[in-house]
Amino acid sequence: MNQDHFGMDTITLAGPLEARLRAARDAGFGQIMLSARDVVGHPDGETGAISAVRESGLRVTGFQILRDFEGLSGQLHAYKLDIAKSMLGMCRALGSKLLLVCSSTSAHASGDPELLARDLGKLATLAVPLGIRVAYEALSWGKHVSEFISAWDIVASADRANLGLALDSFHVLATKSDLTDLEIVDPEKIFLVQLADFMWRELPSAEERMDTADHFRVFPGEGAHSAQVADFVRRLDAMGYRGDYSFEVFNDDYVQLPAPLVAARARQSVKWITDHVSRRSLPMRRVMPAP
Repeated sequence: MNQDHFGMDTITLAGPLEARLRAARDAGFGQIMLSARDVVGHPDGETGAISAVRESGLRVTGFQILRDFEGLSGQLHAYKLDIAKSMLGMCRALGSKLLLVCSSTSAHASGDPELLARDLGKLATLAVPLGIRVAYEALSWGKHVSEFISAWDIVASADRANLGLALDSFHVLATKSDLTDLEIVDPEKIFLVQLADFMWRELPSAEERMDTADHFRVFPGEGAHSAQVADFVRRLDAMGYRGDYSFEVFNDDYVQLPAPLVAARARQSVKWITDHVSRRSLPMRRVMPAP
């Protein structure tokens, strides 16, 4: 496990985009997860956001998030396809090689696995000429796909080289998914792992999962499921996953604190993970030069 593979997400930090990028870089991170809001909400528009990212020197972990895409028909499908093309364009402009897609929560979406695989395959095909990979994530309150093993079945069925999984420890823990099912997944098809914990022992309802996911996640090592998070990462490391880990931590308290302070908590979480998952020597992190 390489410490350089850990990154932050802009959604965890307060302030303008430039300040959030600087806080992540100054804390020793070399990569950042971006959202569409970072682009459209920038005072200087898309051009300003792209310039800020490039000047930061940070690698873009991925771009999020395309919602409620798969399983639709007719005008709804055409509408979402158009949205997807725009998202792919922004993804490429930011220099991101990965677009995140979460499982649909739409009441209008079909649960037919063949249709879901076909739609994701179509999205992956659109991404090919742009050099972008598509990572499909199971939301713990998804309408038809709420666990990673179901998402894997669809990804495997679609059978596209640039279509894989995004695994989020929050959703895995919230649904009490069986971690032994990870053995079924091809590690080469795991395109991203997102890490977070939470304070409550259980989240039995979809409403509780949604509320906690959007407002009160915490960094690994801070929550009530430390042992399970460590086990999750340990299993991924043992099965050969060598990709990126991104802290996707939505927290209403963190966005009321100075960004450097929160970024320092994230760096402490990296140490906690590496201390608990791997006792072998790790490469020293590289200190990035000031932009």
